[in-house]
Amino acid sequence: MIKIGLNSYSLSKAVAAGEMDIFDVIRFAAEQGAEHLEHSGNLNCEMADKIVKTAAECNIKLSSYTIAANFVQPDTAALNAEIERVKKEVEIAARLGVTRMRHDCGWRPAPECSYANFEKDFPIFVDACGQIADKAKTYGIVTSVENHGFYVQGSERVQRLILAVNRDNFRTTLDVGNFLCVDEDPECAVMNNIPFASMIHFKDFHIRRKVANPEKYIHTLHDRYIRGAVTGDGDVNLEAIAAIIKKSGYDGFLSIEFEGWEECKSSCIRALQNVKALFAEN
Repeated sequence: MIKIGLNSYSLSKAVAAGEMDIFDVIRFAAEQGAEHLEHSGNLNCEMADKIVKTAAECNIKLSSYTIAANFVQPDTAALNAEIERVKKEVEIAARLGVTRMRHDCGWRPAPECSYANFEKDFPIFVDACGQIADKAKTYGIVTSVENHGFYVQGSERVQRLILAVNRDNFRTTLDVGNFLCVDEDPECAVMNNIPFASMIHFKDFHIRRKVANPEKYIHTLHDRYIRGAVTGDGDVNLEAIAAIIKKSGYDGFLSIEFEGWEECKSSCIRALQNVKALFAEN
């Protein structure tokens, strides 16, 4: 059965404003009926232990540890240092007691996200992700990359990486909205990659061809503009995507990830209601 919860990033505006801390986020998620919490952001051992304690007190499951990484580095020494850093983060994931961990793979600015650069970087990504998955396997953790940013983003690039890494514990965190950053149809992309998903991010966007004031919008690779929406209130066809996910037999964690302009606490409450309705048994 799909377990619907929150990504802690959804409340990052309240945390940044000093209205909440991560322990308030955990309590909020539990109070609103989330079935799990995905932690986004790097932790040290002390904080990880405190988060585990708070989650246990609130009777909410910790589902995944989500961190940044970039294997596009200026030289071999920097690349090896980044790989070793992410391996250390695997130990934090194990300390949290999660069985899922997402790390990024490679970042380039949009003008550099060409097929030529991807082909050049691809062997580096395969080796780095394989090394980290091997470390994670000793803890029973499935690692993943997300369709994130503009580079390792489209469903074909993500799927190629998974197949080349060829580890049973290396998959994708499938973000149903992020495909729009490279103007890929979300429904088709979800169909392509749902067999490889170890985690799902449920996200929504408002989509525009032109905007009078593009500040704070994401400018997509092919000249559209998107901005985060309350999940279920935007332009992504989440009803159709929910049907694809249910038909696939996916049986795992689904995290709501809110990154809109609206106030985040009320937006998360509404998003949970919307998404639960989409996955309700008829």
